[in-house]
Amino acid sequence: MRPCVLLLAGALAAQPQMFHSPERTPARTFPIMAWGGAPSQPEQLKLMREAGLNAAGFCRVDDAAKVRDAGLSCFVTDKRINGYDWSNLPPDAEIRKNVAEVVKAVGENPAVLGFYMRDEPHASLMPAMGRVTGMLKVLAPGLWPYVNLFPYRVSKERMGTPDYDTYAKMLVEIIGQPFLSYDNYSLVGGEMLEYFYNNLEIVRRISQETKTPFWNCILANAHFNYMEPSDATFHLQVYATLAYGGRGIQYFTYYSPHNGNYRLGAIDQFGNKTATWDALRRINLQIHALAPTMVKLRSAGVYHYPDVPEFGRPLTQSKLVRGVSMIQRYVRPPVQGRFLIGEFEDGQGRPYLMIVNKDLNNSFQFAIELRQEGRKLIRICNYSGLEEEFGREMDWLAPGAGILFRIE
Repeated sequence: MRPCVLLLAGALAAQPQMFHSPERTPARTFPIMAWGGAPSQPEQLKLMREAGLNAAGFCRVDDAAKVRDAGLSCFVTDKRINGYDWSNLPPDAEIRKNVAEVVKAVGENPAVLGFYMRDEPHASLMPAMGRVTGMLKVLAPGLWPYVNLFPYRVSKERMGTPDYDTYAKMLVEIIGQPFLSYDNYSLVGGEMLEYFYNNLEIVRRISQETKTPFWNCILANAHFNYMEPSDATFHLQVYATLAYGGRGIQYFTYYSPHNGNYRLGAIDQFGNKTATWDALRRINLQIHALAPTMVKLRSAGVYHYPDVPEFGRPLTQSKLVRGVSMIQRYVRPPVQGRFLIGEFEDGQGRPYLMIVNKDLNNSFQFAIELRQEGRKLIRICNYSGLEEEFGREMDWLAPGAGILFRIE
């Protein structure tokens, strides 16, 4: 095995520093997307790629070539696809003509993932969107529709269905989208509200029931009463999503909107990088490092300790882990660790687990006790994606951070 860090602290200073540049994961394998309109300026597209994104968001037909040249992907947005009154569609012949025009204009551009339809639709609009996506499936096979869902905690009236399960499954059964996409922003007052984990529980279950991967749209700016972005907020949102088996990350938003108290997106209202841009790049490079392993794993369970969200499961139900201890050093008074464990298996039936520190303010040293004696943990390096022996000074978790292990 090739180590990504040296195991003995005393030897660190005597060795040359090693850096890793993980290979970029294609957007069709694991999208890392800026949610919102894609820019036209090549220099801004270049910055997006440098930030570790592989999907620029929603692009115009005329900009799709620029997106391709920047090494990115996008969903095309065009009124001939999504500009209808969904409660009163024109005749099918007119829609088919419009769709055919857009598909012809897009051509064979490999950067195009599909077509943006709508964000957070009421359920009553989905059958009409299904008519359009049905034509897209015939005229542009292999390209995806894009619809993003409400979080689960909105009212039944806003969703238009008696429960969230019905609402989410309409995305697969009526629109024919090959992935579930939803948003949930729950970072308030220095904490992650349990709404975030409850939504992950629901979407993970629906994902498994429908055999459809899910993408999570997470908070990447500050607005309303939401927290300002940091390494910790990105860590927790991303690693919790990975621990639940998520197969895509979207950021709301990469650009700072020009209204209200929106601030600290990766790019500010003047087009300049903020501190968020660097934090975004750091977490995106970790996703690129881990994605080749994550996409080969099947989620087998998720467990919380000590506090368990309303829809969650306690660590006592874990099949792999008997217990976890998390302690602090050099801190007065001590703070109790809070974490979640995501369990997986690969195509050969080998077990994996991911531990995530749910605390946004404190680092913890941890020890994992496995249920089967004699087995050991092999760490998947967050920076190279390579396997390594789990050794000294690797047993620390930064605020919100996670570590993936294979159990040998």
